[in-house]
Amino acid sequence: MGAIVVITPLIIAGWPAITAAVTAAVGSLGFTLAQGAAANIQRADTTTRCEVDIEDSQILESSAGSGEELVVVKDSIRAVFSRDARGALKLSLEGKNISKAELKQLGDELVGRVTQQYAYHRIITELKSRNMAIVEEQVQADRTVKIQVRSI
Repeated sequence: MGAIVVITPLIIAGWPAITAAVTAAVGSLGFTLAQGAAANIQRADTTTRCEVDIEDSQILESSAGSGEELVVVKDSIRAVFSRDARGALKLSLEGKNISKAELKQLGDELVGRVTQQYAYHRIITELKSRNMAIVEEQVQADRTVKIQVRSI
C-alpha cells in the first residue's frame, strides 16, 4: 500500500531554522555567506535593487530581533534575508550591471531553494520523530524530491 503526499510549505520558524535553511540552499546557486565587512558592501547610485515577497512565511518574534539579517553574496550581487515589520521573511537583492528582471528571477530561485530546504528538513525531522524509516530518496531533474518511507 502506498500514498503520495505533495507538500506546500509554510515557513513558520525561529531565526536559527531560517538561517540553517538559507545557508544550506544558497551554496547551490554559487552564493556564499557574507560576514563582517563583506556584509556591508558600499552601495553606489548605479546599484539595481529588488524586493522579493516570500509568501506564507513568518519568523517567530521571540527568536529574532528586528535587526537580524543574513547576507549572502555572489560576484556583484548581495542578497539580504531579514524579518520585516509584520514578522514575515523578506529578501532584498541588489547588484551592479544586472537588470531588475534578472534580480527578480534570481530572487525567486533563491526563495524556492530556501523554501524547499526548509520543508525538506522539517519533513525529515517529523518523520524521524514518528519512528519512520527513510527507505529511499530521489531528487528528480526538476529538483522534485521523492522520499519513500516505512513505519518502523
